[in-house]
Amino acid sequence: MEPKIKETAWNPEIEVQILRRWDETGTYDFVPREKNFVIDTPPPYPSGRPWHIGAAAHYSQIDMIARTARMSGHNVYFPIGIDRNGLPVELYTEKKHNIRMQETDRSKFLDLCKSSLDDLESEMIQIMKSLGLSANFANYYRTDSEEYRALTQATFIELWKKGIIYKATRPNNYDWVSGTTIADAEIQYQDIPTKLAYMKFRIKDSEKTILIASTRPELLCSCQTVIVNPEDPRYRDVIGKKIIVPLINREVTIRAHRSAQMEFGSGAVMVCSYGDQNDVALFREMKMEEIIAIGTNGLMTESAGKYAGMKIKAARSRIIEDLQESGMLEKVEDITHRTPVSERSKIPIEIIPMEEYYVKQIDSVEKIRDMGQKIRFYPEMHKQILMNWLDSISIDWPISRRRFYGTEIPIWYCKNCSEPHVPDAGKYYRSWKDKAPFARCVKCESTEFVGEERTFDTWMDSSVSPLFIARFYKDPEFFKKTYPATLRPQAKDIVRTWLYYTILRCEQLTGKTPWSEAWIMGYGLDEKGLKMSKSRGNVIDPLPVIQKFGADTFRFWSASEINHGYDFRCNEQKIESTKKFLSKLWNVSRFISGYPLVQNAKPTETDRWILSELDSLIRECKKGYAEYNFFVPAVAVREFTWNVFAAHYIEMVKARAYGDGFTGDEKNAAIHTLHKVLSTILLLLAPITPFITEFMWNSLYSTETIHKQRFPEPLGMDDMTKHTKSISEFNSSVWNEKKSKGLSLKDPITMDVPQDLMQFAKDLIQMHKLEK
Repeated sequence: MEPKIKETAWNPEIEVQILRRWDETGTYDFVPREKNFVIDTPPPYPSGRPWHIGAAAHYSQIDMIARTARMSGHNVYFPIGIDRNGLPVELYTEKKHNIRMQETDRSKFLDLCKSSLDDLESEMIQIMKSLGLSANFANYYRTDSEEYRALTQATFIELWKKGIIYKATRPNNYDWVSGTTIADAEIQYQDIPTKLAYMKFRIKDSEKTILIASTRPELLCSCQTVIVNPEDPRYRDVIGKKIIVPLINREVTIRAHRSAQMEFGSGAVMVCSYGDQNDVALFREMKMEEIIAIGTNGLMTESAGKYAGMKIKAARSRIIEDLQESGMLEKVEDITHRTPVSERSKIPIEIIPMEEYYVKQIDSVEKIRDMGQKIRFYPEMHKQILMNWLDSISIDWPISRRRFYGTEIPIWYCKNCSEPHVPDAGKYYRSWKDKAPFARCVKCESTEFVGEERTFDTWMDSSVSPLFIARFYKDPEFFKKTYPATLRPQAKDIVRTWLYYTILRCEQLTGKTPWSEAWIMGYGLDEKGLKMSKSRGNVIDPLPVIQKFGADTFRFWSASEINHGYDFRCNEQKIESTKKFLSKLWNVSRFISGYPLVQNAKPTETDRWILSELDSLIRECKKGYAEYNFFVPAVAVREFTWNVFAAHYIEMVKARAYGDGFTGDEKNAAIHTLHKVLSTILLLLAPITPFITEFMWNSLYSTETIHKQRFPEPLGMDDMTKHTKSISEFNSSVWNEKKSKGLSLKDPITMDVPQDLMQFAKDLIQMHKLEK
C-alpha cells in the first residue's frame, strides 16, 4: 500500500509551519466562560544570555499542563509575562556599560536597563514560541509596564489605608554590594572558610580572663555585653561584674542569659550590634544602645577607631594581628562557617539599622499555614518548603529597596513637617521625579513636597501576578471568572518567596487563596550534577539545541528524563538520543498510513490483546496527566509503542493487514486496530509532543487540531495483558532460533506454538512462517 505520509523522516522544520497555522487560526485564543482553568504562569526574568536550558524544560512542561487541561475538557487561560524588575538587570547593565548605578543619572540608567531587557526579552520570547508554548503571546505582559506597576502601587495604597504597611527603623539584612536592604527570604546559607579567633576578655580589677571565640572579631567595637548561662558553674561568681573588651578597652557588664550555650566554646558570648539575628533579639530584650560598626558602603565606621574605613576582611585580619601582639589572643582556628549570604550578590550580608517600609506578616503566619495546607502541591513533598519557611518567620517583611529599576514607592513627604502623603490609586506614579499630586500638607498645610526615592522589593510586583492576569480593580466580571486561579507552576527555589508572598498579599487584598494547586519543579543541573551558572561556564543555550533537534525532541526529553519535582541533569547527547523514539513513531505512523480507515470491524483475539494493553496504557497515562507528572505518560507511551505495539503486535498482524491467508473481516480487524492504537497513541502524546502528533493527526484522522480533542477513555476490554510476557518470550525465542540456524526472519522454521498462545496461533504462524 502507498503510505499517505510521503516523508521518510520527521523534519523539525515542519514545526515552523504548524506554529504559523496555530497563530493564524487562533487555536489557543482564550474566551472566558463561567468556569476556567487559569495558570498563574511564572514570568521569566531575562537576566542575561543564554537562557537556562533548565528553564526552557520547565516552561515546556508548563505548556504540557495547559495542553493536558484542554484535552481534559477545560477552558484554559494561559497568560505569559516577562519579569523585568529588580536587581539582576541593574547588575547586568552596570557590567555591560562599565558604570555604577549610584553614580549615574537615574533617568539615563533606567533607559540603559530597559534597552538591555528589550534585547534579552526578544530572545526569550523566541525560545518560548519555538518550544510550542500554547500561551497568549499576542498580549504578553511586562512587570515594568505602567499598567503592571500601577497595580503594584494600587495594592500598596490599599494596604497602607488598611494599616498593614508601616515605616520603622530596625536592624535589617543589608547587601552592601547591591546597596539595599533584603528580606530574610532573599538570603541563602553557604559554608565559607573563615577564622575562629579565641579572644581574652579581662575582668575588671582582676587578672582573671574569660575566653570568647568569635568569627567576627571586627565587631569588637560594637560589643555591649558578654552573656553566660545562669546554670554555668564556671561563671556564677562573675555575673554582674564588668569586663574589658580587648583593643577597644570599653567596660561592659557580664549578664546571665539562657541563650548562651554552656557546651559551645567557652560558654561565654560577646553580644555585638550586629553579628546575627540572635544579637538583634538580645539588644531588643536588654534595651542596649547599638553601635554601628559597619556602614552601608561595606567599610568600617568611625566607631571602629583606627580600623575605620577598612574593608571588613581587612579589618578582621588586622584586629587578629593586633590581638596577637597585645597578648589577648589565645589561638586561631581555620573553620568552615555556615554564613548568610545575599541570594543575588553572593556576598555575606550585614545587619544594619535602616529606616524601611514593612508589610505586616507575623500575624498572618497561622492563617497562611492553614491556606497552604489546603493547596494541593505536585509533588506533595514540596509543601514542606512552605511550612518550614512559615516556621522561620520572625519579623515583618521589609519592602523598600535602595535601587533604581523597580516600581517606585508612591509616597511624598511634606518638606516642612515630613508627614507622608499617599495618592489615590489608579495611575502609575514616579515619586522621585513627578510633581506631588497634592496641593497642601494635611498636617501643616505647607505646599512643598519631597518624593520618595526608594523602590519596592521586586516580590511586591511578582506577588500580584494572579491579580494582574485576572484584571483586578479593572474588570470585575473578568476577575470573577479568572480568580482565584487554578494552578501556580514554579521552581522549588522560590517557594519561600514568590509562592509565599503571593499567598500573603492575595489574602490581604482578596481574603482568598490565589490558587488551589501548586506545581513545583526541581533544578536543571549539568551532566555532572552541578548547578549551572555562567561563572562555571556550564550553562547550555537551549535555542541551538531546539533548532538542531526540534522542539518535540526537546520536549520529549524533558518529559521522559525528568521525574517531576526532582533535580535533573541536562545533557545534549541525552536530548539527541530522545529523537530515536520520535523516529520510531514516525516509521510506525508511516507504515499504518498505507492502510485506509476501517469502521466497525470485529477484533480477533490478537486485536483484543493489544486493545487490552492499550486500555492499561490509557489508564496509566491519565493517572500521570492528572498529577501533571509527564514522566509517567512519556515513559509509558514509549515503552508500549516501541516494545509492545511495534515489536510484537504490528509484526504479528502484518500478514493479516496485507490479506495473506486471512478473510476480509480478519484483514479489516487488523487495519482497524492498527489505526485505533495509533490514533490513541497520538492523543496520549499530544500534550508532550504537540507538533508531530498534530501533523500525524491532520494527515490521517482529521483536519481539526488534535489539541482540542479529549483524552481517550479505556475501551473496557477484558484483561489480556497476562499474555504479553508469553508472546514476547515466544517471539524472541523464534527470532533467536532462526538466527542460530543462519536463517533470515522471512525464512520458514519448524516450531510449535505454545499451548497457552493457541488463541493467537493463526497470526503467529503467518508472522514467523512456522511449519509443523
